[in-house]
Amino acid sequence: MTGHAVGHAPPADRVGVDQSLVDGVTRRADVSGDPGRMHAVTLRRQREAARHRRRLPARITIMDLDLSTARPADYDEIIAVVDDWWGRPIAGSLPRLFLDHFHRTSLIARDSGGALAGFLVGLHSPSLTGRAYIHFVGVAPTARGSGLGRRLYEEFFARARAAGCTGVGAITAPVNTGSIAFHRSMGFTVTGPVDGYHGDGHDMIVFDRAL
Repeated sequence: MTGHAVGHAPPADRVGVDQSLVDGVTRRADVSGDPGRMHAVTLRRQREAARHRRRLPARITIMDLDLSTARPADYDEIIAVVDDWWGRPIAGSLPRLFLDHFHRTSLIARDSGGALAGFLVGLHSPSLTGRAYIHFVGVAPTARGSGLGRRLYEEFFARARAAGCTGVGAITAPVNTGSIAFHRSMGFTVTGPVDGYHGDGHDMIVFDRAL
C-alpha cells in the first residue's frame, strides 16, 4: 500500500498509496491556525489510537482477516489511527471526502474481533473510462507481514475488473523505494520520476497496471 513517509521506505506490505507519498509532502489538518484546537485534535487521536491498539492481538495472520466494502462511517476510525500507524502526522492527507464519495470502491479489513486491521481507498475514475486509481492504503503494524497489503490490492483489482475497468494507476514519491518494489511485485510498470508531476519541485513515480 502506499503507506509511507517522505524519506522513509515502508515495509513491503505497508506500501499502498498513502497520500503522504502521493503528494510527496505531509499536509497539516485544517486546524493549523489554531494551536489549541490542533493540540486537542492530536490528544483525541492519540487516545483513540491507544484504544485501538488495545483491541488488536499481538500479531494478526491473513486467516484472521475479513475484507468488506468501506462505509462513510469508517472514516472516523481510520483517521484516528493513521498517525499512530505511520509514526508521524499523516491524517491531514486523507480528507473525509474520499470515504464520503468513494467508499463503494474502497475496502476495509478487520480482524476476527472486528478491530480495524487495514484499509484501501480507491476509485473508478468518473472521467477516464475504464481507469481505476489507488489513492491511500494502510496496514496496522500488527498485520504487517501477513500479506494483507497484497490481498487488499488483489481484491481491489478484482472488483475494478468486474466493474469494467481495464487499467489501474497509482503514484508515490521517488524516495519510497519500498513502495516502488511492492508495486513492481504486483505487476505495475514504473515510470519516472516524472518532473513536476505535482507542480514545480514535486516529482513523482507513476505506476500503471492492466487489469
